[in-house]
Order: sequence, then C-alpha cells, then structure tokens
Amino acid sequence: MSDEPQPQQPNPGWAPREPQAAGEGQTGGPGASGKAKKPKRPKRTGWRRLIPTWRIALSTVVVGLLLIVGGFFLGYHLVQIPAANALATKQSNVYLYADGSVLARDGEVNRESVGLARISKDAQHAVLAAEDRDFYTESAIDPMAMVRAGWNTATGKGKQSGSTITQQYVKNYYLGQEQTVTRKVKEFFISIKLDREKSKSEILEGYLNTSFFGRGAYGIQAAAQAYFGVDAKDLTAAQGAYLASLLNAPSQYDVVAHPENRPAAEARWDYVMNGMVDKGWLSPADRAAATFPKPKQSTVSTGMSGQRGYVVNIVKKYLIENDIVDEEELGRGGYRITTTLQKDKQDAFVKAVDDKLMSRLDQKERKVDTYVRAGGASVDPKTGKVVAMYNGIDYVKQYTPNAVRRDFQVGSTFKPFVFTSAVENHSETQSGETINPNTRYDGTSERPVRGWSGGRYAPENEDHRDYGHVTVREATDKSINAVYAQMAVDVGSDKVKQTAIDLGLSADTPELTPSPSIALGVATASPLDMAEAYATLANHGRHGTYTFVEKVTKDGKHEVELPERREHQAVSRESADTTTSVLRSVVQQGTATAAQAAGRPAAGKTGTAEEDTAAWFAGYTPDLATVVAVMGQDPKTAAHKPLYGAMGLERINGGGAPAEIWGQYTRNALKGEPVSGFDLQLQDGADVTAPPSGDASDEPGDGDESGSGEPDGNSTGDEDASGTETPGGDSGSSTPPSDSGGTESEPPSTGGGTPTTGGPSTEPGPTGGADGGGGDSSNGGTGPGGGDTDGAGGGDTDGTGTTAGTVAGIPVTPRRQ
Repeated sequence: MSDEPQPQQPNPGWAPREPQAAGEGQTGGPGASGKAKKPKRPKRTGWRRLIPTWRIALSTVVVGLLLIVGGFFLGYHLVQIPAANALATKQSNVYLYADGSVLARDGEVNRESVGLARISKDAQHAVLAAEDRDFYTESAIDPMAMVRAGWNTATGKGKQSGSTITQQYVKNYYLGQEQTVTRKVKEFFISIKLDREKSKSEILEGYLNTSFFGRGAYGIQAAAQAYFGVDAKDLTAAQGAYLASLLNAPSQYDVVAHPENRPAAEARWDYVMNGMVDKGWLSPADRAAATFPKPKQSTVSTGMSGQRGYVVNIVKKYLIENDIVDEEELGRGGYRITTTLQKDKQDAFVKAVDDKLMSRLDQKERKVDTYVRAGGASVDPKTGKVVAMYNGIDYVKQYTPNAVRRDFQVGSTFKPFVFTSAVENHSETQSGETINPNTRYDGTSERPVRGWSGGRYAPENEDHRDYGHVTVREATDKSINAVYAQMAVDVGSDKVKQTAIDLGLSADTPELTPSPSIALGVATASPLDMAEAYATLANHGRHGTYTFVEKVTKDGKHEVELPERREHQAVSRESADTTTSVLRSVVQQGTATAAQAAGRPAAGKTGTAEEDTAAWFAGYTPDLATVVAVMGQDPKTAAHKPLYGAMGLERINGGGAPAEIWGQYTRNALKGEPVSGFDLQLQDGADVTAPPSGDASDEPGDGDESGSGEPDGNSTGDEDASGTETPGGDSGSSTPPSDSGGTESEPPSTGGGTPTTGGPSTEPGPTGGADGGGGDSSNGGTGPGGGDTDGAGGGDTDGTGTTAGTVAGIPVTPRRQ
C-alpha cells in the first residue's frame, strides 16, 4: 500500500459541480438536453442579512394579527360585566384633632339619581360638548384618542384622558379609580359589551348620575342643587356648561371657593358653549346672549358649622394638591385623617377672637362692623405643624377661609423680611455703611429714595409724620415707611423678594414684585403664608414647609404614605436672630406693646394695609409663631372696605385688636408649658443699642396706611438736600458691648419690674427673683439693671423694682397702639 494520501471520494449520489460562467449551459454527457439552467441566487451578506425577507415579514404580520384577534375574542368572553360598585354604601371621611378626638365628619353621599327625561337637553348637550361630542355616532372606545392621550402624558403635556363617555361610565359605575393596566383592560372589554347591551341614552343617563361635580355632589341632580338651587330639568345652557366644566377639575373650577381660578373656569365654559354651537345644539344668537353663570354660596349641614367646615376644606385641598389622595377617591370617602390641629389651641384661638374683636362689634348700630372679618394661623416653628387656625365666625355663614386667602395687603409685617435680607446679604447703605440695627436713616416723610432707577418714589409715613434721623431699631419700633423703602433699595428689591420666598412666602404671592414698595407690604400673602415665614425666623432661619396632616388611613387599615418633610437653612442664623432682636423691641416699646399680654418673651411686627382695609400682627415666641389679621369686606359684594370706625374706634391698626388677640391666644395656648427664652446669635455690633434720636415726634405708627403706590416714572429719582442720610453716624456712642460675644440668651423666668407702657411687664427682668440680673449677656446685660439690650429689662434701672421710664436705656412715653 502506498504511503501517499489517497484522494477523498465524494459521497454517494453527489457529483462534483464545476463553476460555470453566467449564461453558459450544461453540455455534453449522455442524455443532456442542451437547455440552460437558472443561475444560483447569490448569498445575502453584510447588513442585508439583518433585514427579514418578505416571507418572514408576512408570516410575522399574519401571526401577530391572529394573536390579536384571538386575544380580543378570549378577553371578550372572559371579562364579564360585573355588578355595580356600591356607591350607596360610601363612607364619610373622618377628620381628627392631633389627640385623636373627632374634629368633623364630611357627611353622607350627596347623590340623587334621575332619569334622562328629568335632565334638560341643554345640560345633556353641554356634557357631551365637554366630554365626548361624537358620543351618539362613535363606538364605545376610541383607540386613536387613547393613543393620543398616552402620547401626550408620556411626552409631558399633562395627564390626559382618552376615554369615551362609555368608558368613563364603566369606570364610575362598575370599576374603581385605580390607574392600573388590569383596570384599563377590563374597562376596554366591558365598554364594548355594554355598548352592545345598552342604548346610548341609558349609558348617558348612567354617566350623568355617577359623575362627581365637586361640593360633595355625585350626579347632575345633586350638582344642580348644590351650585344653582334648581333641579336638573331646569338647567339652562349656561348653567349646564358650567357644571360640565366642573367634570374636568371639580374643586379648581368652583369660582366661589376659588375666585382666583375664575379665568380658567371661564375659559373652560367658553370651550363647552362654543362646542354646543359647533354641533348645532345651541344657536349662535343664544350663545352670544349667554353670560357666565354665578353659582350660589355652598350650603352645608350644621356638622360643618363653626371652624369645622373651613378646616375640612383646607385639609382636603392640602391632601389633593400634595398628591396624597386623589380628589375623586377622597370624595368617595372611607378615609381617617389625623390633622396637626390641637384642640386646646384651636379653642383658645376662637375665644381670643371672640373676646377681643367679635364681642365688641355692634352690627346694628355701626355698618362698618358688618365688614369686619378675622383670620389667623399658628405654627410650631420647630416642626412646621399648623396647630390652630381661625377662618371666620362660622362656615355656614361666611364661606371664605380667611386664614388662607391671598387678597389683602400684609402691610408693615413685611418689613422684617427687608431687614433680614439686609443682614443676609451684608448690604450697605448708599454711603457704604453696613446695615445693622443701629444704622441711622432719614425718617422724613415723603423723602425720595436714593439709588432707585425706576423713577421718583417718596412714600409717606403714617399721618405724614417726620422722624428725622433714626436707627433701624427705632424705625422698626415706629414702622417708618421712609426708612424701609430706602433700605429695600440699598439691599436690592430683588434680593428682598428672594429672602421673603426663602423664609416661606410663595413665589406666586400676588403683588410680590421687586420695587421699593415691596418694603411697605403691598404683597397679598395669607395669614398662613406669613405664619410660615415668621416661624422660620423663630426657628433661627431654618425653614420647613407647614403641614396639616399627621396620618391618613383608608378603610381603617391601609395607611397612606405622606410626603417627607424637608427642612433647610433658608437664611443664616445670624440674619434670623438679629431680626428677632429688633422685633423684640417692637413688642417691648414699639407699636405692639399689647402683645406683652402673652406673658412670655415675644417678637413681632404690626402692619396696616392701604386705606385701613386690613390690620395685622405677626409675632412669635420661641415655641409658637402666630399671625392675626382683621380684614374689611362687604358681605354682599365681597369688595374690600376700610375699617375706619369699626368697634367704635377711630381706626383699627395692628397694635390694636390683632395684637390683643395674639396676646390672649398665645398666653392660653402655651399655658402650663415651660417659659423659653430666645437664644440668639447676633450680627456683629447688634448686641449693643444706640441711643435714641432726639426727634420730638416720638409717637409710633403702623407706617403703611399710605405711600405704598408705585414709583412715578416721570421723575429722575434724585434726592433733594433734605434727604441726606447719615447711616451709622452715632454708633460710637452706643451702649458698650457685653461679654457674650454676640450671643443673646434669656432665663425662663417672667416678671420683674413695672412697665412704662402696655400693661404688666412680662419680660425677664432684674426684679423677677429668678435670675438676679437676667439680661442678654452672661455678665448681667449691658443696659441698666441688667436688662436686655433690645428692651427686655422690664423697665427697672437700678434693680430695685422702681419704675424708671426707660427700656434698655431708651426713654419710653405712652404710645398709641
């Protein structure tokens, strides 16, 4: 055998194939026909291998269609129309005080089912124009609308519904409101079956009887009564269009509860009315003659009387706006909501308003007394919990919640934000002096501000009073507009605005605009907004948004997750504490001596809106920040009204009823709790008090009764010779600094000394018997008798209890409050 490799034999039955040129036929061989064969298809290479052939594509489409059709028939036969969900057994929501006692129940289901014949054609057409204009001609589902809604939601254009009226009815009547794939699949098949088994009229009737319209009204009959006091059969086209608009956002489009949302509600109403014209359901002439209807005031059961109804609605809004509970789910009930409100403090707030304000009104003898409204809010500075509110005399008599309304100017209660911003931003006067409590400004009324490029602005002080050159502390005590308007320009009004927002005001606060007038409080924040901001000052500059809710459970067992409360240092402790030091002087010897009735160390600021339409006091102790506002409003037209002559007084200002209410409430709200002193870390140089000005005009005012108009754009803004200021000119003659290194602290005792004004002294003082010298400093303070440098000395000058007529070395005369 040869060692050479042998050639491999081909497999049996296969013959070797020689490559042939294109077009070359098979020749030769026995039996050859001579016919040319089709050339071989070249192999797919490269990227072409990734593209499926038409056979594969066709097969995929066919299989896909078969699966879809099969899945559809399977789903159609498996999903059955269930029994209606039991709206008749809907539970009420229970609202609790922080201690677990019942605050209120929001009542039973407000619903009355009616036949389609008992619903006006105009109302029916309005709902169709709003929700599904092709209802009578389209199928039960609209795939294109569903795809479009899904795309809009996914691309950030807002959560939108692609459901037909049939689908919405299925969701309302047979299913729940949960947003799950399973529910949507069931909704899809039940809608198709229902469309085959029920007429369009039956489906529309069911939808109109199960839809939620706000005000606790389920169904169009209940809604017609709740909003217009008529039956559904008597609804006009305009009224029907308004109710149809509510389906989109029930609470937000209630123009009585939320007058600020009226433009949005009217726009939605126009959309519905125009849709009725487009479909031929309303003539152009009737459309032109129609006007936006005015809903009536909400009527509620006595279970919502007093403060209860206000609280329930405010807490509901809080839950919905913070995405804690969906509005419709909340309307269906079954929730147990523990609020942060403390019953003893809530009761104390109501009693203080009754004692210091409401009991002094005579609405039969004085028309102006019919205008008086009151609102207030109280916040724990350390936790941000709202512990008490006052919203009005009775929810069933006055619907608007005064604690959260944003339509009255806050007046001079805004001025502390200007000073806080000055310290925070290390601001300087026009002459280059760092702004601190002892910086001197020209307090001449109607003095043009310097450094403002927006035109001449020269605000007047209350009663056109001139004060000459005064320190910032004095200007705060007396609420001098001329000083604070200039300070706002020195700091930068845009920086002032940002500081106010950092402290707690909403960036959307009306009239919160960067201009010199911002210092005079032309912004219209609510008492709750202001309480949140003042709580930040009380908490040494740390801010956390307020909260109304401690705990929420559903059906008594499922606890609803609450958003985590976040806290941050909004402004430096030095800025907040230095402001507190200045505001303590306002209570001790300024416009708010009535607040001394609290019996605790306190800081605060009074304020009055233009034309005396509102008077404010915003103040705090280390443990509680509370804001009180007395407002003037016509009970028929809701127009703002001046309060001249109310309570039989010439005028109401912040140092009057608001400060008196604050004092009584704070004393009772903190009764039995340890007295805490302020622990302050002050700006350099703020731990001493400059001597007072020698100006003969020593009467304080609320400072912003007038002069809060915008700058005159026709002037250059230059200051005349009378407007020259000498900031910080006398700082060298101020009281010597203490050994505390700029830290102010107080003993927890009260009493000590006989005050010079404003009733019994409640500040720690040298005769209180508990601390022997008690002032701001570790060495007994810097003022006479060891009193506080900002006026906490209780009035003693020699430690013997003898009234000396001075506070922290500053002569004090009786002042109008």
